[in-house]
Amino acid sequence: MPEHSTRRARDAAGRDTAARPRATDRGAVPVLWLVLLATPTAAGANTVVLTLPDIAAAFDATVPTAAWLVTVFAVAMAVGTPLVAGLLRRRGLRAALRLSAALLAGGTLLIAVAPWLHLVLAGRAAQGAGGAGLVTVAMSLAGTTRRMGVLTAGFGSLGAAGPLVGAQLSDAVSWRLALAVSAVTLLAVPAVARHARPAPRAEGPFDARGAALLAVLASALALIPALPAPALLTAGASAALLTVHVRRRPDGFVPLSVLRSRTFALSCALIAVFSTQYFVLLFAVPRLMADRAGWSTQAIGTGQLVALVTGSALSWLLAAAAHRLSRTAIRTFLLAVTATALTTAALARSPWPLLVVAGASVFTATAGNANLSVHAAGAAPEPLRPTAIGLFTLTYQLGGAIGPGIATALVLS
Repeated sequence: MPEHSTRRARDAAGRDTAARPRATDRGAVPVLWLVLLATPTAAGANTVVLTLPDIAAAFDATVPTAAWLVTVFAVAMAVGTPLVAGLLRRRGLRAALRLSAALLAGGTLLIAVAPWLHLVLAGRAAQGAGGAGLVTVAMSLAGTTRRMGVLTAGFGSLGAAGPLVGAQLSDAVSWRLALAVSAVTLLAVPAVARHARPAPRAEGPFDARGAALLAVLASALALIPALPAPALLTAGASAALLTVHVRRRPDGFVPLSVLRSRTFALSCALIAVFSTQYFVLLFAVPRLMADRAGWSTQAIGTGQLVALVTGSALSWLLAAAAHRLSRTAIRTFLLAVTATALTTAALARSPWPLLVVAGASVFTATAGNANLSVHAAGAAPEPLRPTAIGLFTLTYQLGGAIGPGIATALVLS
């Protein structure tokens, strides 16, 4: 058979596999429970954006000091994602759910009673790690591109609403309640634990050194916008050490077989681009609209919310139609939308194109997450799929940590 025919057959088989639940998907967790398990974390991550002045005033601190709540949450999500994925792989679903739920609940309780900002920061870190774990569990249980699309569309929509929800709760009750929004996800934990089948467990001793090196690398990468020089040095050193370790322990915490997969590597590289551009534009577009069009803060917030929710909803349509399209077509389309959005943001002088840019940016991030996560997981052997999902999600989370820093350097400073 000619090579191009073989390639088409493989693509068609891959699309059928992604669109059709596997035999192990029978009795899968209802997708609405997975949405409730994952999406409140997106809202909780952004509720702090407009409440920073209130938090700073409560502790007699500066707003930049209070802004460490954003950085700490991002770092904790970046570190927690692969660690919980490793726990899921080794100890199964219930252990991952219990630890993630305990971290989220404990962090929320600490924020509710903390008399000092340092304790609030610790609570925010626990929330980030726990929320990341629950998101990773939900994504590992989604199974198909269509179900993954529902998750990521909900993630984008609630993330868009987070700043407004946080501001309203802070004004009406307290900033502490605004920072407790992500705890809503705990309502889904018993149902997910009851419905889902246990994940296959890995054998052999736990690779503590690999886990520690990956945690250091993820933390350093997430801290690059805040502490560029030391973070870059730490990231370089930890990446070199992790590379050597993975070669010595190819079946460890970061499996070499997953890293060597071209599909997995390409999926991670693309989601890094889509995630970073989304978070750059999420923070940059409001400032661009204010500077170039003179819109008020309220008008910008309302317009951006509508644009982001619309883009998130449209991303589900692409996920639903993914089984009719080749992987190459989806990747090319998303890259074209990303390039157009960035070019438009640089050149547009009217506010309306900038709103389209906001919608396009979240569209590429959520649609890319839905499609590429299935590609990345499918490239790994069945026992390693939770690990592949965790590493893929880590790549997405790093875009969320680095993107705002780029926006600050280019637009906000």
